[in-house]
Amino acid sequence: MPATPYDLFIIGGGVNGCGIARDAAGRGLSVALAEMGDLAQGTSSASTKLFHGGLRYLEYLELRLVHEALAEREVLLVAMPHISWPMRFVLPTHPSMRFAGGTPISTLLGFVMPWMRGRRPAWVIRAGLFLYDHMGGRKILPGTRKVDLRTDPAGAPLNPKFTDAFEYSDCWVDDSRLVVLNARDAAARGARVMVRTRVTHAAREGDVWRIVTEGEGGRVEHLARALVNAAGPWVAEVMGGALGVQSGEGVRLVRGSHIVTRRLFDHDRAYFFQGEDGRIVFALPYEQDFTLIGTTDLDYEGDPGSAACTEAEQEYLCAFASKYFARPIARDQIVWTYSGVRPLYDDGAKSATQATRDYVLSLNTAEGAPLLNVFGGKITTYRRLAEAALAKLAPHMGGMAGNWTARVPLPGGDFAHDGAAALAAALVADYPFIGPAWAARLVRAYGTEAREVLGAARTAADLGRDFGATLTEAEVRWLMRHEFARTAPDVLWRRSKLGLRLAPDEVAALEAFMAVT
Repeated sequence: MPATPYDLFIIGGGVNGCGIARDAAGRGLSVALAEMGDLAQGTSSASTKLFHGGLRYLEYLELRLVHEALAEREVLLVAMPHISWPMRFVLPTHPSMRFAGGTPISTLLGFVMPWMRGRRPAWVIRAGLFLYDHMGGRKILPGTRKVDLRTDPAGAPLNPKFTDAFEYSDCWVDDSRLVVLNARDAAARGARVMVRTRVTHAAREGDVWRIVTEGEGGRVEHLARALVNAAGPWVAEVMGGALGVQSGEGVRLVRGSHIVTRRLFDHDRAYFFQGEDGRIVFALPYEQDFTLIGTTDLDYEGDPGSAACTEAEQEYLCAFASKYFARPIARDQIVWTYSGVRPLYDDGAKSATQATRDYVLSLNTAEGAPLLNVFGGKITTYRRLAEAALAKLAPHMGGMAGNWTARVPLPGGDFAHDGAAALAAALVADYPFIGPAWAARLVRAYGTEAREVLGAARTAADLGRDFGATLTEAEVRWLMRHEFARTAPDVLWRRSKLGLRLAPDEVAALEAFMAVT
């Protein structure tokens, strides 16, 4: 047990826990973080992979959340241009919903009472996009424009009945790499990051917490001046279990599922589809050769780690997208599915879709050492959530430095926000044996650190064993040494998405290699 307590002990290695760890370590605090599985193994690797303001949240008047998220998009783009980049979204309008003189009562009610089920009229969409363009201080991202789907390439894959659309900006992000890079930066700034390490017990002893962990390092006791419960969908379980704390606050578990198909369209824009049930679904270009479709919103009960995309959800997403694409999508086109459980703060909303996506930070100091429980949140606002968490803890920390993370690059992100292509070209020039596609993949994963992965190699053979899909022994060793990877799924589904490309025998070979390395 350390003679001196940590300033902060964090439970949970998702985006919120790792974001708080990075922020706190950069302020000079001593930090430890324990994750029971792999980093981003839960909800934080099961998102729709977007930094976005949340266009539909305007309907529920979540104006603070939307404003904060819109402002964050460009802050994050600058800090991580290797794992995040601008993306344009095409939102087709429905012929039956267009405003054509006069304003029927049903249309007015659709605007005044947006929680009514159904698609939004085109003029309501345009009004919402006007707000979306102007609420967040946008400088890098282009604004909204009207699209004629009869002549624009974005219309080619769609049902010909869709002739008009709006196109607006949001951003793509590799969600699981975002988490890992925050953990890496926290560790580089002095934090202790422990994966596959479960907190089994924690109790206040006056002005400190005594915390017991079990995992890779065996059974270990730790002391900390403050404890953060950022366990995501397990936040309530941790409160009532390892911490033995009773709270009147509740968490609403909502399952969001996605399907992945072979590429359905050739351009690099995404689609925003509206459903008759008032829900929306995205269809996104994914990993060059695939299309990602999601998400669902269903209340969930049970172990969050067992969440899976059900057959009914697969059918729902296929049917939803098929109403827009010219060629219907069947379940036999699905190559992969994933599902995550969002730990939303229980605000009493009638449906999972209407439940707030805003975060709630609950600080308990009545019984001694501080405990901060983290509820909800969006991946887009993880950095702001971390700042808010440290602001709540500041009176109990003493002498803590101020905010610092805005636009500060994550590891490998120290290049221009639009410089990925140039970085990949320079990589090919210096390592001609890798070729453009391989170089682009490395830059999109590691940014300027791609050169460290490749090292002094002059041929592909210098990188060691080839596991398939350009994954080499040198890269795997890098991931194990620098990014806390322990197993094949850590590498293939969280540090990358190469699991979409490797054959079962290649996966087995990778697992065997990592087990003895």
